[in-house]
This record gives sequence, structure tokens and C-alpha cells, in this order.
Amino acid sequence: MKNMGKMMKQAQKLQSQMMKMQEEMAGKTIEASAGGGMVRVVADGKQQIVSIQIEKEVVDPDDVEMLQDLVLAAVNDALTKSQEMVSSAMSKLTGGMNIPGMM
Repeated sequence: MKNMGKMMKQAQKLQSQMMKMQEEMAGKTIEASAGGGMVRVVADGKQQIVSIQIEKEVVDPDDVEMLQDLVLAAVNDALTKSQEMVSSAMSKLTGGMNIPGMM
């Protein structure tokens, strides 16, 4: 029974650390771009898009598809980088253990 109590305390400590880490990640951002920086997207640690900037030079009414592709590429890259940032922080917290449901 002593071990069970110790495990519960460790689990509670880990849960508290994870909540703190999630709060910290929510405040961090990552930027990605496409088209040589013509489209820039910022995402936070909650995998939410915070901002999108599009340079005027890339807006061509005759080539809307290119702009759509650039926005899509930048958004996907920003979300991937955001997930990697959170996964890296989670890995440090859990010591590399893969805990189901934790990411």
C-alpha cells in the first residue's frame, strides 16, 4: 500500500506539472511562412492560429489558387511546428515516456 500512495503522489505531481506546462505553451507562439515569407502564420501552443500576414505583392486576382496554396502551406507548417513544440515540452516533462492520452 505504501507504493500505491507514492504512485498517487507522483501522478498528482505529474498532473500539476502538465497543467503548468499547458499554460506556458498557450503563451508561446511559433511562426511559419510560405512563398519566401510572402505569407506568414503564427500559431500558439494550443494549436490555434493567432495571426496570418499576407504581403500585397502575392495577391493576384488572376491567381487566387496560388495564394490559397501559400496560405494552406504556411498554416499547416505552423500547426506542425506548434505540435512539435508541445511534444518536445511534454517529452521533457514525462522523461520521454509515451503516456496514452497525453499528446
